[in-house]
Amino acid sequence: MPSRNNCERISRRRLLSATALALSAAATATVASRATAQEKMSQADAKYQGTPKGDQRCDGCMLFQAPSACKVVDGAISPSGWCQLFVKKA
Repeated sequence: MPSRNNCERISRRRLLSATALALSAAATATVASRATAQEKMSQADAKYQGTPKGDQRCDGCMLFQAPSACKVVDGAISPSGWCQLFVKKA
């Protein structure tokens, strides 16, 4: 039987969760940096809707700017709205 050292083992689930979180943060940074370099995306292109999608709401998104704006989507944004660019606040 092979011996094991005392190093902490990382589970596959933990590794995948950490990777997903890092990729999500990188995607958000990319979208936000593109928004500052370009004009904002239209609400139609972002598939914005004035109602939430489940528990996902604009006021829970990293891109939302209170009281009624978004870093990447143009126009008035409802805090209880939603779009396909939703990234949950940490």
